[in-house]
Amino acid sequence: MTQARKTLIVIAGPTAVGKTALSIAVAQQYHTAVISADSRQCYKEMSIGTAKPAQEELSAVPHYFINSHSIQEEVNAGMYEQLALGYCAEIFAQQDVAVVCGGTGLYIKALCEGIDEMPSVERSIEKGIQAEFETKGLEWLQQRMQEQDPAFYAQAEQQNHSRLIRALAFIESTGTSILHYRSNTVKERPFNIIKIGLDLPREVLYHRINRRVDMMMEQGLMNEIEILYPYRQLKNLQTVGYQEFYEQDTWPLSSSALAAAVDKVKQHSRNYAKRQLTWFRKDKGYSWFAPDEMQQVLDYIRQSL
Repeated sequence: MTQARKTLIVIAGPTAVGKTALSIAVAQQYHTAVISADSRQCYKEMSIGTAKPAQEELSAVPHYFINSHSIQEEVNAGMYEQLALGYCAEIFAQQDVAVVCGGTGLYIKALCEGIDEMPSVERSIEKGIQAEFETKGLEWLQQRMQEQDPAFYAQAEQQNHSRLIRALAFIESTGTSILHYRSNTVKERPFNIIKIGLDLPREVLYHRINRRVDMMMEQGLMNEIEILYPYRQLKNLQTVGYQEFYEQDTWPLSSSALAAAVDKVKQHSRNYAKRQLTWFRKDKGYSWFAPDEMQQVLDYIRQSL
């Protein structure tokens, strides 16, 4: 079979919906491997807080882009595009199907459609903005972004400080809005793509998210947070599940501060799930299923191949 007839099966959706279990089942059905499309599970040091698959799940089928990098390395969508295309080529050399599983929409888009090459950002500028944000807060960052790049700000996730910092650093480094490099030109890929989205009723999904955070705490998330405390200023730790603990006023955390951090993780995880669904719903190429509709998913894949 030529590579042009190979097929990439994408399984996407919000956090805690059940992507991992379904992707493993599909990979087992087709005797193939899973490529993660999660921007945090690639980091070796971040396991519990990223809901990384358990060891038995990782052993069930081959996995790519999990535990592949250190938190001190920078990984972005452009890098992921090249890495994931390499993983696909490796899998397709042996199998006709590969599975991608994850909730990082930009990474999935980069693999399926390509991403525009962009000039590099001055790290000193980005670090300076990060330092000012930590001192002056989100409102200052939003105002600065609106002044520097109103077009980007109008369509940005205005509560997502990491993306605002990156976009602000980009325009201050290059003098050009990051929007200038979003041509939306879709690159042709030498394989077919089947996109499957998973969703649940909102109240069910939110209950699963809250329960997952509780389970993380039971599994030792606080120990992981403490081990990574010396690295808390790294951009890769400025993410849901970690930053909420490091933002507290006291350290070690008091019982009240710990409870407040856990509540924030739940809230921010629910907010993130909502943004993920908004992103994936914009792509009309997805067919949507509940995570327990295994047979329906397999039937749909079979019909689409």
